[in-house]
Amino acid sequence: MPHTAKSNGAASLATIALLGAAPLIKGENSSSYEELFNRICVTLQPRDCLEEIWIRDVVDLVWETFRLRRLKAAAMTDQARSEIAGALRRHHAEGEALANEWAVGGDEAEQTLQAALGSAGLSMQTLTARAVAASFNLDRMQQIDRMLVSVEGRRAAALREIDTHRGPLGQRLRLAIAQEEEAQRKIEAPLLAGQDLA
Repeated sequence: MPHTAKSNGAASLATIALLGAAPLIKGENSSSYEELFNRICVTLQPRDCLEEIWIRDVVDLVWETFRLRRLKAAAMTDQARSEIAGALRRHHAEGEALANEWAVGGDEAEQTLQAALGSAGLSMQTLTARAVAASFNLDRMQQIDRMLVSVEGRRAAALREIDTHRGPLGQRLRLAIAQEEEAQRKIEAPLLAGQDLA
């Protein structure tokens, strides 16, 4: 949890202690959570413990939104990897290994896989489309989307409470969230574009 002094606009240490540890899943980056929390606190300059609690609630909901988006991208990548591995097994001795390398690799793995698919008369776009269209995968995506709608609704409700308490704070918080989401989209865009998931 962040330990920045209140003079920087961050939450007071007393409130931080009351709120407890950040709601992170093992393996999530605690420094990224702390940076998000501190950046929003610095932007909003909370004036009392009520604002600090609301800001923490909103930060947690923003984090959960990012988590669900990462989960969705990971599920789509895994399903695409499985579809690619299955298709390549019939045409390439190392199809499974190529698909696994693609799922975790960079440009070189992408190029190797594209070449293997081309030699087998397959395309990445067709296989990822099959993966996304698989009924199991569609069900998972719809479930994640419903969870995202729920989280975003809870975040909107928290923002309305902040608006009621202090209108300008809610406006600045919305702007800060929009900036964080735009930064996250810029990070995720190359990953999704590389999968031909359009």
